[in-house]
Amino acid sequence: MNTIIGTYECKVDAKGRVLLPAPLKKQLTDSLNDGFVLKRSVFQPCLELYPMAEWNLMMQKINKLNRFVKKNNDFIRRFTAGVKVVEIDNLGRLLIPKDLVAFGNISKDLVLSSAVNIVEVWDKDLYEKSISGDDVDFADLAEDVMGNINDDDNGIS
Repeated sequence: MNTIIGTYECKVDAKGRVLLPAPLKKQLTDSLNDGFVLKRSVFQPCLELYPMAEWNLMMQKINKLNRFVKKNNDFIRRFTAGVKVVEIDNLGRLLIPKDLVAFGNISKDLVLSSAVNIVEVWDKDLYEKSISGDDVDFADLAEDVMGNINDDDNGIS
């Protein structure tokens, strides 16, 4: 798993093309030949850009679900709804399909935000709203999610 780092503000043109910032493109270099998967986020009004290797790992997990259980089928259908294989062109641009532009309410300004091993693609205003903290106390969230994790003796947690 490659960890992707950074948050980048970009412009999207009328055709849905986004020029990837050079530092982000450099981090994705190993994935450029394999391509990417772009999909709707499950929990947020944004899109998720998976390097193909990461997508394949996710699909290995999903393929373990029993398809004879209705809720598993329902989950798979919704999780993969609107999924598109996309590439970064020779000029370093990503084309966001129109249906996904609509889902993400993406206007002219957008944010590409790293989320460990994928990149979230946000409309800038929606991104700012999501991180403003109005609906979540981040300190409480951090404690709930990370408070009991202590995998090694590095003193971090």
